[in-house]
Amino acid sequence: MTSRITGTDRAHYYPGARETSIVLHADKKGGRLLGGQVIGYDGVAGRTNVLATALHARMTIDDFSGLDLGYAPSFAPVWDPVLVAANQLR
Repeated sequence: MTSRITGTDRAHYYPGARETSIVLHADKKGGRLLGGQVIGYDGVAGRTNVLATALHARMTIDDFSGLDLGYAPSFAPVWDPVLVAANQLR
């Protein structure tokens, strides 16, 4: 299974918000997260690190979508793009 979304790297109303694209891949049978890609400007390294940690922990897409990531309008929207992609994949 694959999901592709485009979100913003910070709260959409915050000045300087730019697009971030996320692609996630999960096993169809067990729902285990298999990989992902992050394309954007600010926050790409942090989102990639979240994906790498989830892969290392062998999380399922349900586990991953339940993560509680930090929110600060200048750095991250309420629903981080990696979580939006995970919920779409569910």
